[in-house]
Amino acid sequence: MTETKSNNGLKVIAGLLGVVLLGTIIYTVSLYQDKKKTTALLTQEKELVVEDLNSLKSEYDKAILESNATNEELVAARDRIAKYIDSVKTMKADISALSRYRRQVDVLKQEREQLLLTVDSLKQSNALIAMQRDSTFVELEKQTVFNDSLVVQNTQLADAVERGSALNLTKFSVDAVRERNNGKLVSTSRARSTDKFKICFTVADNVIAEAGDREFFIEVLDPQGNVMGGGASATNDQGASISYSKGTNFYYENKNLDVCDFINKPNGDFQDGNYMVNVYDDKLKLLGTSKFTLK
Repeated sequence: MTETKSNNGLKVIAGLLGVVLLGTIIYTVSLYQDKKKTTALLTQEKELVVEDLNSLKSEYDKAILESNATNEELVAARDRIAKYIDSVKTMKADISALSRYRRQVDVLKQEREQLLLTVDSLKQSNALIAMQRDSTFVELEKQTVFNDSLVVQNTQLADAVERGSALNLTKFSVDAVRERNNGKLVSTSRARSTDKFKICFTVADNVIAEAGDREFFIEVLDPQGNVMGGGASATNDQGASISYSKGTNFYYENKNLDVCDFINKPNGDFQDGNYMVNVYDDKLKLLGTSKFTLK
């Protein structure tokens, strides 16, 4: 009977141990499930923090890209967020660390709002400055066009005045003459009888021409095309030059003026053939040409 009681006691103890073991297993499984659930939640929270940080970084990237000039504050904030992302990705997830980073995300969002407001303000200021600059450029361009127009008009006016003030000839004649013993000059067409050429021209009146001393150049070409009495030359402002036979000086008073001059014969007699006489003003503009023949 005693042995029966002992067996019953062992059975009770074994039953209790079984209950305890079962409870322990259930508790352990429960703890494992809770830990697994907590780890999943922490991992999910960690991913949310990384997602928020990536979103902030993307906004900074966009703001930097839209900015005309590199904003150092935006770049520094973006780089700081990139470091936070790396830290969160590599850290061991726990509640305290995630809470700290979550608070940091909130701080970064506030900082982002302030920076973006500052950037928007700068963009508006830059846009206003650009608008003012463009307006100034347009006005300067208009003024430049106006000035260029004035320059063209003034140049055209100066050219017109210069052309209008140029002297011209109304008459031009060349006569081969011989001089009699009494000094009287008689026209001739014979080379051997010719003592000189008498060259006369009339300078037309011009009220806008400048009055004063003037000089015209007479160029006489012999039958061979050589300049008679050549040796003197004249050059204008454009670099053109001529050789001339004689310079004729006169005083011009804006009225018709008759001018005559003589070209003496060279050593020996004049040659038979065709001659040409040209008259140039002081700017070497050709004013008149005359041809004649000596026999």
